[in-house]
Amino acid sequence: MDSKKEIVFIINPISGTHSKEFILHQVEKRLNHTLYDYTIRKTEYAGHATEIARQAAEDKKDIVVAIGGDGTINEVGRALIHTDTAMGIIPCGSGNGLARHLHIPLEARGAIEVLNQGFIKTIDYGLIDSHPFFCTCGVGFDAFVSLKFADSGKRGLLTYLENTLHESLTYRPETYEIENATGTVRYKAFLIACANASQYGNNAYIAPQASLTDGMMDVTILEPFTVLDVPALSFQLFNKTIDQNSRIKTLKEKKITIHRTQEGVFHFDGDPAMGGKDLEVEIISKGLNVIAPQRGKSTIEAFNILQHFTDFIGSRPITSTIARKHKELLQINHNLLRRLSKRD
Repeated sequence: MDSKKEIVFIINPISGTHSKEFILHQVEKRLNHTLYDYTIRKTEYAGHATEIARQAAEDKKDIVVAIGGDGTINEVGRALIHTDTAMGIIPCGSGNGLARHLHIPLEARGAIEVLNQGFIKTIDYGLIDSHPFFCTCGVGFDAFVSLKFADSGKRGLLTYLENTLHESLTYRPETYEIENATGTVRYKAFLIACANASQYGNNAYIAPQASLTDGMMDVTILEPFTVLDVPALSFQLFNKTIDQNSRIKTLKEKKITIHRTQEGVFHFDGDPAMGGKDLEVEIISKGLNVIAPQRGKSTIEAFNILQHFTDFIGSRPITSTIARKHKELLQINHNLLRRLSKRD
């Protein structure tokens, strides 16, 4: 009797910038073939990954691996919630928020090693207006930028930052009401982020205290700010201290309803959607099985340390990188002040 587990790899040919053929070569070379049999499916249109993953779950496949970015991961994950089929991840997208939170290495060799170890963790997921999300969802500026990003025709961090800086000059905060089990509070906010995981992606920690397994979401409310606040907010976003900023308000909730004055865009895991004036957001406990590194495994921790070290400094010495990042923030601040002065 064959005791091997069955894996279906779902690959999005157009997500991210990584070479997909290289990743498939790594799967063939490094996957433990004594443990797994596998098939590879390529997506052909939006939503196709969900269809493939749903069929795999119905066929009782053991694991479905998403090869792609947060959008592909969301498509796969939504098909596997409340099933016995676990989701694996080989990240190759623009942000890789869920993979980073789970400490899955961003390079294929390390991600495949995680699959070989086969440790299963059960995580929460969220719903906004009935759309599943695994990292973050929200309204306001980040949802507006996600819509612009989706329409840009280009992917990657640079495109996202270009859209963010450009739109931040004209975007106006809105007034929202957040209703929970105890009442309703009104906020004027630049954005409201509801987080299951701690970050958007690219190590941008919008909710540093968020957990995938506590049955709660961390709600981050960014109140209106001035251009002088931009460098501090930017720095704190990437060093996990944004919740300490005076412009930030935080809540920890199981379920909320966001009331706004008009219909508009919201996002779930970075994908935009149009919704009504009232948006229900909730966390569903322990709804998805994922293959993730097991804490205390030295081989995985070594990949994580290298991953984060490389993400932060690239090939530069630490001191020069810190100086460069500080200089870039100052220049951004200077440019914004100059452009706002011209508008006045």
